Amino acid sequence: MGTVMFFHLMRSAPADTLAVNAPRALAQGWRVMVRGTDPAALERLDAALWLKGGDESFLPHGLEGGPQDADQPVLLGLGAPVNGARVLALVDGAMATDAEIAAMERVWILFDGNDPDRLQAARQQWKATVAAGHAAQYWSEEAGRWEKKAESPAR
Repeated sequence: MGTVMFFHLMRSAPADTLAVNAPRALAQGWRVMVRGTDPAALERLDAALWLKGGDESFLPHGLEGGPQDADQPVLLGLGAPVNGARVLALVDGAMATDAEIAAMERVWILFDGNDPDRLQAARQQWKATVAAGHAAQYWSEEAGRWEKKAESPAR
């Protein structure tokens, strides 16, 4: 059972955070599934990830629905992690089941801290995650850099 990491985005977009965190996961040998709720938003995220970093930090990824979904190191989609992901990144209010959380090394919940509805939903997700006994960390970039603001151990 891994750790659920909440990323309270105040200054950056999900693509910025994924461009930093996904290569770290890949370096650990973990594939990543980025689950969203809106196909158009995932297409915009896909386009933004292609523009991040240049040649040195190319992030191999693809949108769900292609013939190579199972082979994608980072797969963006609405469904299950068919690419053998060990990391599940949730964007745009996407959710994960307790069983999915328990099966992952990491679950990243990226939410827009400037959107009151997303902020309230993340608070509810935190409460449910902790109540279910999962390890959880809350990270904020409010001060301009990422800082861990809270942590709850697994029970």
